[in-house]
Amino acid sequence: MEFERREAPFVTPPTEVAAIMRQVLLALVPAALAYTWFFGPGFILNLMVAALFCALGEAAMMRIRGRSIETALGDYSAMVTAVLLVFALPALTPWWVTATGALFAVVVAKHLYGGLGFNIFNPAMAGYVAVMVAFPMYLNLWTQPRMGDLDYHYLTVLETFRYTLTGTLPDYLSFDAISRATPLDTVKAGLNNMRTFSEIQALPSMGDFGGRGWEWIANFTAIGGGWLLLKKIIRWHIPFAVLMGLLIPAGVMYFIDPGISPGPGFHLFSGGTILCAFFIATDPVSAATSTRGRLVYGFGIGFLIFAIRRWGSYADGVAFAVLLMNLAVPAIDYFTKPRIVGHPRRNDRGQNE
Repeated sequence: MEFERREAPFVTPPTEVAAIMRQVLLALVPAALAYTWFFGPGFILNLMVAALFCALGEAAMMRIRGRSIETALGDYSAMVTAVLLVFALPALTPWWVTATGALFAVVVAKHLYGGLGFNIFNPAMAGYVAVMVAFPMYLNLWTQPRMGDLDYHYLTVLETFRYTLTGTLPDYLSFDAISRATPLDTVKAGLNNMRTFSEIQALPSMGDFGGRGWEWIANFTAIGGGWLLLKKIIRWHIPFAVLMGLLIPAGVMYFIDPGISPGPGFHLFSGGTILCAFFIATDPVSAATSTRGRLVYGFGIGFLIFAIRRWGSYADGVAFAVLLMNLAVPAIDYFTKPRIVGHPRRNDRGQNE
């Protein structure tokens, strides 16, 4: 009689990278469905392109480095990078823009720094900033969410597919007919034109807190984030600190002058706030490692998002805030690492020396 034989390891650890990445992908499903529902099938086309080029970039770099391609693709980290990048892109994005972002994220931001576990920057955000600098026009083509009472021309699946492949629209359409400002852009432009926040919030595209449609995507993203907390894939420190770092200054400024300062609810439900708090800032490789460090790191991201939105040139600022705090992680870890039992504190060690 022959018995089934397995080679070590016989027990798969619960913290296996592939298992964690699968949970992250599963948690993003509700938000992805909501994104597709409100902004059309362009999200799925972008995801297919990003996944393909992230996988190609991963395979090529592993081949060059003489590592196992199957192992790298099997940990799903490239797929997570592709999904997070696509969430940051407009639904109508030409394939070469998405492909450039995906390749930059995997090849430059990840593998040129040593690959998974060694990259200092969040790959998805690095890829997004790269295409923001290289193709700024295409990243402004956000469409109106699919809500019946909003005056807007919706592209069919074939028209969306054509735009993704060629970057051109049917002859009877122009970019002005299909693109609209995001809620964050709308508020920033309105305030610059001396309109009050309450006047801007009365526009048909604005909802109770953020933009219509965007609020629902944020809600479904939060559900996915709650799932990650429940499964202990992420810890609460970074999401909590990111939200506090954004909502506290937003609340203070709103209390001082609500006419020119959007309230905390608008900041929470607009742009990539919740996606950043639960899925981007919590990247275990590029984030701080100690408990106090995670709080400092998250609060810094939240505050930088608020500062960029209020005083910067960009309407959102999530990507820049994350990358800037990635740079600060070595210093944060150095000053916040816990004291080892039996060893003197840093100050005491300096005095003894």
